Amino acid sequence: MTITTAPSPRRRRFSGRRGRNGRVGRSAAATAVLSALALLAACSGPPKGGASGVEARLSASTPPARADIDSFTWALYAEPPTLDPTVAFDYPQNTVLANVCESLMRWTPQLTVEPGLARAAANPDPRTWVYDLRAGVRFHDGRTMTADDVVFSLGRQTDPENAAAWAQVFQNVASIRATGPLQVTVRLKRPDSQFPQYMATAAGVVASKAGVQAAGRDYGTTGGLACTGPFELGAWQKGQSIELKRFDGYWGTRAKARKAVFRVLTDPSARTNALLSGEIDGGYLIPTESYARLRASGVGTLYFGEGLSTVNVNITNMKGALGDVRVRRALSLALDRSGFVKAGLGGAGTATGSLTTRAAWAAAPESALRKAFDGLPPTEPDIEKAKALIAEAGATGKTLTMVTSPIGQDVSLLATAVQAAGTRIGLDIRLKTVSPNAFTALFTDPEAREGVDMFPLTIYNSITDPLDLLTNFKTGAYLNYGGHSDPRYDELVDRASAAYDPAARMEAEAELNRMAAERFLWIPVAEWPTSVFLNKRITGAPTTISYMYGPWAASVGAAR
Repeated sequence: MTITTAPSPRRRRFSGRRGRNGRVGRSAAATAVLSALALLAACSGPPKGGASGVEARLSASTPPARADIDSFTWALYAEPPTLDPTVAFDYPQNTVLANVCESLMRWTPQLTVEPGLARAAANPDPRTWVYDLRAGVRFHDGRTMTADDVVFSLGRQTDPENAAAWAQVFQNVASIRATGPLQVTVRLKRPDSQFPQYMATAAGVVASKAGVQAAGRDYGTTGGLACTGPFELGAWQKGQSIELKRFDGYWGTRAKARKAVFRVLTDPSARTNALLSGEIDGGYLIPTESYARLRASGVGTLYFGEGLSTVNVNITNMKGALGDVRVRRALSLALDRSGFVKAGLGGAGTATGSLTTRAAWAAAPESALRKAFDGLPPTEPDIEKAKALIAEAGATGKTLTMVTSPIGQDVSLLATAVQAAGTRIGLDIRLKTVSPNAFTALFTDPEAREGVDMFPLTIYNSITDPLDLLTNFKTGAYLNYGGHSDPRYDELVDRASAAYDPAARMEAEAELNRMAAERFLWIPVAEWPTSVFLNKRITGAPTTISYMYGPWAASVGAAR
């Protein structure tokens, strides 16, 4: 079976929030596999110690479980509309899906890449990736995984009818072929350093072809998922909960819990109270206003881990006053980032002038790090200089619209901080409050952005590579709402994407990082770690953002 791909739109993740003939001999494959995996490891993983400046100590995981457990409950801040991997583009979907569906490769808690459903990945030439699959892997529907299932699953991501969130990952893919019963060969149009890394995300998920086709339109909801993970989808009570049941036919290490129940609690106070009362055992994305209360409660432990996340002001309109870089620079100079980190992020974060986190640069040589971060725009306020820039741009008294939403204080307080910054330098920034659903629509519906100049954006990398974020400012990129277009920038994105060598790639990415920051294509505000709370009954969950694409719930068990 062969899939030939065609470009289609791609959504982004946000917070509301490789033989020439297709076969490789055994010895050649072994050499290529070791080389490819070493390369992937080199371009992944945060530096030791995590992000600097965070007031909470970062850890990669929580203490390992001591015993199995019957069940545990977990909080979700929103209900996934579907668990179909092709549209798994946000926190709630992936938090659940990562335990049911698995990808060709796997993101580890240390944010490195290792084999997943593919036991090996080989790169025999710059435009070819060969995935050798594990034998005897069973789907939840009882069928055994074959290369045809992989070709079918990856092909769904390229189908325009699916409006796949990950379609951009496959735009450089020429074909996906089964080159053996347990081998799949992906042929690229040109070298692509990012594609093999994305195979550890939902983009690389494998499901049973027969199971997906049998479920039809119900796939991802009541029709099940027919995947291979340590849990399978159980009862889904709409608006209330999603139950996962341990899959005893799992090929890997059996899950410690017989059942995991995800409770949908959209109100931040309700989530916090449920954690404090023991109604809920744990959760990720803890409301920042609850950090201190949970820390002091004595009912459990609040952990922080590397999140590869930055909080930004997304510039959606460069046709008005924000089209002048001096106005964007002035707003950046007037922002009280430290105050926002303290109030909006509960003190767990660090002010930044970079759109990418330092942890995303783990594989960068010192020369690239210096180029990427030295001399970036300042993070401390300079009101007088900001006022002068506004006057120089002739923007004094200009009106701008900033969206806010009651999703959490990281959103609402950032909008308030931007408004206050504008007031101090002579801009009239008006806040437009929208519902959480309407806020989410900003990312997918151009009409929702009509009349909007800015909105808060917390974005995370899905791979440990700065290009995952920096590619958003290439001409025509999905999140490039401001319409930035520069041939030099586009050429650097293409150069970085084609470079498998991390040092060469990150030299180009460093220049991109500086260009994006100095042009204030978005206004960077802070780095923000992942948060997780566990009560005293359970332990074992990873603290890093690896939970989005790895079967984290399988490690959760009894704390004593």
